[in-house]
Amino acid sequence: MRVAPVNRKGAASRPGIVDNVKNSPANIAIIGAGPAGFFAAEALLKRDDPVAIDLINNLPAPYGLVRDGVAPDHQAIKSVTRVYASLLARDEVRYFGNVTLGEDVTLEDLRSRYDQIVYAVGAQSDRRLGIPGEDLAGSHAAMRFVGWYNAHPRFRTEYFDLDCEDVVVIGNGNVAIDVARILVLRPERLATTDIADHALAALRKSRVRRVTVLGRRGPAQASFTNPELREFGRLEGVSAEVDAAELELDAASAAEIEDNAVRKRNMNTLRGYAESKPADGDRVVRFRFLVSPFEVVGKGGKVCGVRVERNRLVAQKGGYQRAEGTGVVETLRCGMLIRSVGYRGAPVPGVPFDERAGIVPNEGGRVLVRAGGKEVVPGEYVVGWAKRGPSGVIGTNKADAAGTVALMSDDRGAGIFVGCGRDRPDDLPRLLDRRGVRWVDKKGWTRMDACETALGEAQGRPRVKFCRVPEMLDAAGTPGSRD
Repeated sequence: MRVAPVNRKGAASRPGIVDNVKNSPANIAIIGAGPAGFFAAEALLKRDDPVAIDLINNLPAPYGLVRDGVAPDHQAIKSVTRVYASLLARDEVRYFGNVTLGEDVTLEDLRSRYDQIVYAVGAQSDRRLGIPGEDLAGSHAAMRFVGWYNAHPRFRTEYFDLDCEDVVVIGNGNVAIDVARILVLRPERLATTDIADHALAALRKSRVRRVTVLGRRGPAQASFTNPELREFGRLEGVSAEVDAAELELDAASAAEIEDNAVRKRNMNTLRGYAESKPADGDRVVRFRFLVSPFEVVGKGGKVCGVRVERNRLVAQKGGYQRAEGTGVVETLRCGMLIRSVGYRGAPVPGVPFDERAGIVPNEGGRVLVRAGGKEVVPGEYVVGWAKRGPSGVIGTNKADAAGTVALMSDDRGAGIFVGCGRDRPDDLPRLLDRRGVRWVDKKGWTRMDACETALGEAQGRPRVKFCRVPEMLDAAGTPGSRD
């Protein structure tokens, strides 16, 4: 049974403070149904405090970056969705897919219906290089390329011209690694995954043969994880290349990897690539370090190369090594450029936003009225990338969410909630129905999931994803109804 709503009648008059509700079940809205949102729900359900949780997601399907960001050939990583599915099955949890805050519901709608609100909205935009030529045709943000091959509805119609032999990927994180790998994998290998059908069709016709991955700092500072790096040594028909000279470390970098097992393994893997003979096949991934792009070169309005400057590392306080240009430049030929220099948060209507950091300003997870301030927004919280910025792996969100949830529990114990204690209006389903929103509930997602997996089973694949919102809603059988 779903926990009954908290009766807010007779609440204290001071905004954000409610008396006599310490033992009442708390109604909580979590905005975003990706890893951060689900880990927040899990942490809430593990506590003794009774809660009723509504997961509100702007796409019809849940799971966020696990569905839309994890590379299709890495199905094992997606097994975490079994945990999320078990959470969705709980009576205390409802799901509202295809509901966008700021369009279908307002923040005031939520503040009048919930005791606490958690923003798990992730980082919905990309960081830019800020160099000439960045907006030429053929220059793309990695976020858009990843969304395109993962069947994200927002990026379904993106166009990537794969009729070129050379691609440059700028970045030294796991997203850059994923992009490079997808570009050189044999289509036969991708055909057994849940890659978007339109992406698979385009990659079957691809002429890409060489992918160069650029890092502005050295190999000791690269942020990719070792399993992803090692994978290039096992790809059929693909050679991984590194110039041994670029793997030479200064004293500070050598000391840096001594205390970091992951980076030490990365160095060993890269040295192995530098010493190995080319593999049989015509595809190459080359890793370059200590180079920064400063201009994207175009011809006829389209990318034809990128100019880079050789860097050196300069030690900073705290042991950080900053890249500094040396004045030595070169031009790398390419027909497409993928910028993988980080994700960035985007403002949510009505929610405070730190433009400089690209996050919701917060103190440990409690939302602040403004960046750099001290005043807290009562009853409102943030988790995941929207809290700390785009860092870490999926599992990083678990401890992050637990920290925020602990503060939420403390605040409930202190009688601190959203709003001013007004009587609660009608429930969210009735509001959405009244506004004509085609929302997806848990049963609808179960139907959609079953359709995708059935289509996949017929083709020997994990699933065939719907990549158009109307298709998703039809499969879900919307309009939504109460669970």
